[in-house]
Amino acid sequence: MKKLGPSLLLIVFCLWLVPQLAWGATTVARYGNKGEKVQEVQAMLSQLHLYRYDIDGDFGTQTLAAVKKFQKQSQRPQNGIVDAQLYKILSRKSGLDFARYRKTWVMEATGYSAHDPGCTGYTSTGLPLHRGIIAVDPLIIPLGTQVYVMGYGKATAQDTGGAIHGNVIDLAFNSRGEALQWGRKMVRVYIW
Repeated sequence: MKKLGPSLLLIVFCLWLVPQLAWGATTVARYGNKGEKVQEVQAMLSQLHLYRYDIDGDFGTQTLAAVKKFQKQSQRPQNGIVDAQLYKILSRKSGLDFARYRKTWVMEATGYSAHDPGCTGYTSTGLPLHRGIIAVDPLIIPLGTQVYVMGYGKATAQDTGGAIHGNVIDLAFNSRGEALQWGRKMVRVYIW
C-alpha cells in the first residue's frame, strides 16, 4: 500500500478546513450557545415580540423557536441558526444595532416606581416617572443619554438618586410589583 505524500495530506487537510472556517466565521449563534451574542439575538427577537422570556444569553428551545419564527417571516430557511446575514436583518428590523453603541458597561440595576415609599412620582429632571426612564450617576452616564439595558429595553437617563453612585442604575417601572419583581441584577448597558 502506498503512503500519502505530504502534499496530498496538505490538500486533504485544506479541503476539510475551509468549510470549517467558513461555517464558524458566519455563524453568530445557534442552539446550545451561551453568551453576549445570544443575549443580543434574544433582545432583538424580544423587540420584535417573538421572544417573551428572560434575556439570559442561553440559546435554548425558546430562543430556537423564536429564531425559526423570524426566519419564516423573513422567508429564509428555518434551520434555527443565526448567521451574519440573519443577524444583520434582525438588527435592522428590531432597531437594535448593537455594533453602533459607543460604549457598554456592566452595571448593577435595581427597580423602582412612582409608588415606592419616599418617591414623588417625578424624576430629578421634572418628568413623570414611568418605564423607560433610568436613574444614573451623571458622572458615569450624562442625563439625557439614550441607552439599551439588556433585559429591560430602551431607556433614557432622566433621573438621579441618593444611592446611585458609580456603576449602579435604577430602572423605572410602572408599578411597585414590577420593580420588586426585577429586584437587583447585573446587566449590560449599551450607551448611544
